[in-house]
Amino acid sequence: MSASASSDIAVPIDKHGHDEALGRAQPARSTAHKNYKGFVAGVFSGIAKLSVGHPFDTIKVRLQTSDKSQFRGPLQCLVQTIRNEGVRGLYKGATPPYIKTRLILGTWNSMLGSLTFYRRILNDNIFSGSYFQGVKPAPIEQAIATDRQLPTIGHGIAGIMAGWTVSFIAAPVEHVKARLQIQYAVNKRDRLYSGPIDCCKKILRTHGLKGLYRGLAATMLFRSFFFFWWGSYDIFTRLFSTHSTLSAPAVNFWAGGLSAQVFWITSYPSDVVKQRLMTDPLGGGLGDGKPRFNKWKDAAQEIWKTDGVRGFWRGFTPCFLRAFPANAVALVAFESVMRALPE
Repeated sequence: MSASASSDIAVPIDKHGHDEALGRAQPARSTAHKNYKGFVAGVFSGIAKLSVGHPFDTIKVRLQTSDKSQFRGPLQCLVQTIRNEGVRGLYKGATPPYIKTRLILGTWNSMLGSLTFYRRILNDNIFSGSYFQGVKPAPIEQAIATDRQLPTIGHGIAGIMAGWTVSFIAAPVEHVKARLQIQYAVNKRDRLYSGPIDCCKKILRTHGLKGLYRGLAATMLFRSFFFFWWGSYDIFTRLFSTHSTLSAPAVNFWAGGLSAQVFWITSYPSDVVKQRLMTDPLGGGLGDGKPRFNKWKDAAQEIWKTDGVRGFWRGFTPCFLRAFPANAVALVAFESVMRALPE
């Protein structure tokens, strides 16, 4: 899941389409124990997603932030990156400090936690009311007993709320990652930033916290499309659970992969705008050039003026190819670790 949302995977779903956030039937466990399992599973899930998806993400970002004179398409971008920078060039922005930051601070774990929290809040206070269910509000346990589930629109709304919440972690992380990914110099001495920590220090020193959070509004706009991710995940999960004989891990895999594709199809133009804004020179004492955009609307207008509609879809191919395997593998890793850890 940037991604850069970043961005992120589904909560465990059982064969009958119940998610753990809404109290899948199982023995009572302490909150600390559940948090421990979720954290460990989230770490392994994050490693799996980053290992599979980061090279695709690097190609995507480079295409999004360059013009056709530099790269004609994803294949040329891939070949030139490997030829000039080696395979390690595909993993720029994924250095150990960044991995540690991402996995522990966790846009990934934050997404899972906030999504679970908002699902429960919506289920308890909004979708359990008589207007939606024909019954009085009931606790989660009673909801499980009567096989009542959060409706698809509830999952979508929870996705939006979780996306906005996690944006405050994701925005600076994705900002730094994007700036590292577009450093083309082979020799480290010729690069403006030696790594993620150096990048953070220089931005904070010259532009303060506001500079580090450049692109926050664009990130929140992009992550508003989590409505389609989590809404479609619920739909696919119900369909596979009802109309197939797939096992629970297989349902997770296919629902997670397909819903990620739905998300990227709906959100991709906003991601292009976000990346253009985040990689735009900050100027001032940083000495990286003259800024072109003050806000995300300026970046969107520039893309439209220069390349029209096609400009909003530049780099879509590697993104689309990445979405299914990266998110599906991450989801399988999360589920596998959750099942393997002792109760």
